[in-house]
Amino acid sequence: MRREWTAYLFNAPGLIVFLIFTVYSLSVSFTMSFHDWPLVGEAPEFIGLENYRDAFADDEFIESLWHTAYFVVGTVVPTMVLGLGLALLLNSQIRGLGWFRTAYYLPTLTPLPIAALLWTWVYNSDAGLANYYLERIGIIDDPVFWLANRATAMPAVIVMNIWAGAGFSMLVYLAGLQAVPNELYEAAEVDGANAWTKFRRITLPLLAPTTFFILIINLVGATKNFASIFVMTNGGPPGPGGSTTTVVYWIYQNAFRFYELGYASALAYILFILLFGLSFLQYRWYRKRVEL
Repeated sequence: MRREWTAYLFNAPGLIVFLIFTVYSLSVSFTMSFHDWPLVGEAPEFIGLENYRDAFADDEFIESLWHTAYFVVGTVVPTMVLGLGLALLLNSQIRGLGWFRTAYYLPTLTPLPIAALLWTWVYNSDAGLANYYLERIGIIDDPVFWLANRATAMPAVIVMNIWAGAGFSMLVYLAGLQAVPNELYEAAEVDGANAWTKFRRITLPLLAPTTFFILIINLVGATKNFASIFVMTNGGPPGPGGSTTTVVYWIYQNAFRFYELGYASALAYILFILLFGLSFLQYRWYRKRVEL
């Protein structure tokens, strides 16, 4: 450290930001979770584990957990499948390959609030492209209020997030596919293996580390998604507590609408524990598969 002190000097700005906005923030929020901590008004009061007990008695929080599970499964699985499919198609020598790769990856570069705003217009009941084309091909007869209907609001948000996230999965899968040795496919062809057998016996097993990485990244990203729900539905319909109110949005509501920072902090740590446990189980399952 004495010899290379300049390296720590260059790292200091990022380290300071990390300590203030991550370490310090996490420690303060953990302390807040054991307090009745209104945003304004009365002074904080220590209440122990009461916020955590209240969370599991909160019907809206339990419902938001189900909404989150619905959103995560509906987003992560199709995003990974679509990303793998696109990667397989683009892992070949075709005319305009670079253009196609760029076009499919561009939605990932679009800031999520901007993408959500654009898709809000796509779902517009009067002039949206979704209703226009569905009516033209005869699937619907009357305009659908996509974001104002409890049955269609969450699927509409999920479709937008699949569009926005498939490019990332495609890019990572494409890197994984290009790392698979061609000699394995050539040997399989000599043994008479068809395309499906090569995909099932060679491609999928060798993509296991890539799949695990994408699964964890997409799982965390979908669980903490806030921007698309805030912009497109505001947690509704019919407003706060509606069919698209996920855990993260419910935390936001408690913190900045109901001004209960202590309870919101407790909800955040419950979500962290659930997500950490799920990621740990996936890691154990992956390690077990690798060892076998």
